Amino acid sequence: MTLALSRRRLLSTAVAGGCAALLPAFSRSAFAANPVGNPMDAVRLTVDRRTLDVNGKAASVFGIRQPDGTPGLTLDPGRRFLVDLANRAGEDAVIHWHGQTPPYVQDGVIDTNRPAIRTGESVRYDFAPRTGTHWMHSHHGMQEQLLMAAPLVVRSAEDLRADEQEVTILLHDFTFRDPAELLASLGAPAGGMAHGGHGQMEHGSMGAGAMNHGAMNHGSMAGGAMNHGSMDHGQAADGSAHGSGHGADHGMSGMAGGMAMDLNDVEYDAYLANDRTLADPEVVRVERGGRVRLRIINGATSTAFHIDLGRLTGQVIAADGNPVQPVAGSRFAMSMGQRLDIRLTVPAEGGAFPILALREGAVQRTGIILATPGAAVGKVAATGETQTDPLDLSLEKQLAAVSPLAARAADLTRRMQLTGSMAPYVWSLDGLTFGAHRPLTVRQGQRVELTFENASMMAHPMHLHGHHFQVVAIDGRPVAGAVRDTVLVPMMGSVTVAFDADNPGRWPLHCHNLLHMATGMMTEVVYEGVG
Repeated sequence: MTLALSRRRLLSTAVAGGCAALLPAFSRSAFAANPVGNPMDAVRLTVDRRTLDVNGKAASVFGIRQPDGTPGLTLDPGRRFLVDLANRAGEDAVIHWHGQTPPYVQDGVIDTNRPAIRTGESVRYDFAPRTGTHWMHSHHGMQEQLLMAAPLVVRSAEDLRADEQEVTILLHDFTFRDPAELLASLGAPAGGMAHGGHGQMEHGSMGAGAMNHGAMNHGSMAGGAMNHGSMDHGQAADGSAHGSGHGADHGMSGMAGGMAMDLNDVEYDAYLANDRTLADPEVVRVERGGRVRLRIINGATSTAFHIDLGRLTGQVIAADGNPVQPVAGSRFAMSMGQRLDIRLTVPAEGGAFPILALREGAVQRTGIILATPGAAVGKVAATGETQTDPLDLSLEKQLAAVSPLAARAADLTRRMQLTGSMAPYVWSLDGLTFGAHRPLTVRQGQRVELTFENASMMAHPMHLHGHHFQVVAIDGRPVAGAVRDTVLVPMMGSVTVAFDADNPGRWPLHCHNLLHMATGMMTEVVYEGVG
């Protein structure tokens, strides 16, 4: 066994999503990753219910686990994605393999060709996986908000040769409220997609006329759930930062002309890293002077984060599972659905080093702690002293793919407006909600360039299923950017991506803010000849 393998198998103790609730108290912060290496065996995953302790209060949530309780899946090189998925959740479910590019009938989205998995049923998946840091999550109703998500890591041969410890971190935002009730408190239309499964392709329109695109000065909604008229960065009337209620609490950043961008739709009860808050964080033991590869997944439903390495400096070496030219820093932006691999070196003198996720436009934070043997681990506050800035594309502009798309002129170009408003709470593409959407029709073999133009007052992380695209322009300026599957489009900004139409099917294209998608911000990329 090589040194790299021994470090990975024996020291990599942080695995996301649910194991803390399954293990006895003495081992909650130390459990090994469970890579699956035998290419002949099917892996069994079960979707079920579990009880999670969140700051001393029990919550019923979902999990996606192997028979031994390991959340999600880690595959070694050469392993097929051969998975038997059993639904024991007590309701219909479907799991999307976010970042993977399988045949479209195995993508984990419901339509007439891809039914939901009924409770008590099992479905087999079998395809060649794409390497990198990815994740799995529900694409049905609001189940993702109830933590139906887990890591999905596929190692490359280069990963196995690396002399480094791997640490996976899955981030979540968490509410004790029923997600449908939470969405309704935002003013979403009754009977919308959130109540029937947002992954279903047969949904009717909620009405393109439901949008009020001119409502940039949003009035207060009933019940005190929102305060959209404020320009004071989310401060309450008494000057305190953010209210304590469970409804929306909108951090607002002032803009020229009296308009404001809205940062956060919901004030959550907690923010989680590997299912735990900073009241009881995951402590991962690392070697003095050792190299660590953080595999960070933003699985939050509607919260973006700044990843803060504190006293450490790291290098982003992959975005959405795809290698990039290293970018050094100590703070990196991550929107919903995105993944970053960050390589860092633990100081030779050792110590305890918090790795924090700072909520965008707010003071809340979560994270884990890297600690060398014998290091004292102090308390880390769950709130910072100052609110963070809005996410921007400064990191995106620095990222460059190690393996970019082949140089080629576009066969098809399309501009797509990101539209919608806070009042009423409806989000859309080109002014159309899902069900009344206009699919983007492509032919196999085409190079497609798609420009997202954000005409709304919120940023949107746009995710395309079944493909990875390259970022080729930001605000109209050409870049040779990262290859990824989810890109943030800031308010009033534009991002152009290019992809090759090489995977026939009907592929969702949507905002990865679950609340936005649930109210209509989704369309499809449809190949000619695919029903």
